[in-house]
Amino acid sequence: MAQGFKSGFVIIVGRPNVGKSTLLNRLVGSKVAIMSDKPQTTRNRIKGIVTTDKAQIIFIDTPGIHKPKHKLGEYMVRTATSSLDEADCILYLVDASAEIGPGEEWVQNILRDVKTPVFLGINKIDLVTKERLAEMITALTSDQSFAEVVPLSAATGENTELLLELLIKYLPEGPKYYPEDAVTDRPEEFVAAEFIREKILEVTKEEVPHAVAVAVEEMEDRGHLFYISANIFVERESQKGIVIGKRGQMLKEIGTLARRDLENLFNCKIFLELNVKVKKGWRKHEIALRQLGYTDKQVY
Repeated sequence: MAQGFKSGFVIIVGRPNVGKSTLLNRLVGSKVAIMSDKPQTTRNRIKGIVTTDKAQIIFIDTPGIHKPKHKLGEYMVRTATSSLDEADCILYLVDASAEIGPGEEWVQNILRDVKTPVFLGINKIDLVTKERLAEMITALTSDQSFAEVVPLSAATGENTELLLELLIKYLPEGPKYYPEDAVTDRPEEFVAAEFIREKILEVTKEEVPHAVAVAVEEMEDRGHLFYISANIFVERESQKGIVIGKRGQMLKEIGTLARRDLENLFNCKIFLELNVKVKKGWRKHEIALRQLGYTDKQVY
């Protein structure tokens, strides 16, 4: 390892739907976090790993900070805001095309008390004029100082390399925590479940997406193909019917789309078996949340 090599952890925080997962995937250069135009898509911390000849940056994508309405929402906000002081840097991401409201002010109040260097990343600059961007920078920095302010576009990649260069300056010297070719620390079962949930978000509407959880029950290499069995959990029988669809067409579409991404991920043929089950009111119960993998145990 070269002398002066740096390594550290950068937490990405912000309101729902500001593009945190899109940015993470862009920085890593591989899809490690699911994306959707529906808010509150990310539910757990997801690590994306970037390794260069100068540094290894472990990015931690967190759920969007919002006012929780149930136990799952409370878990998501705890996940997003806990351990902020333990990171080496915080990347606070905002949407340049959205208005600054009370929710943004609430996030800023949380960040105002942390000792960790906070970067302000203004995303989606490809959607706004230079005048609009200047107004947003002035508004966000008028009563709060940031270590760095970086306007960027996760969609086009504009200024993302600059962001990496600036972050490296703030990291301490340290070892490579992960192998050079690693892009995430999440197990295959977690990534597969998230890819399936992403497709459910794509094809279902209204209340169903937020009432869905996915758990992979079995993954096995059977030589000529890779077998994956997963359960899709919903809260009500009516939601089960929506996910399955008329004559099973909705579930078939979800499986087809998910299998395509999984085959790209694992670089092999996939046999994907999906089952839809009802776990009544699972988002409101601590035991159900733990059973589905939503726990407060977070390890860097």
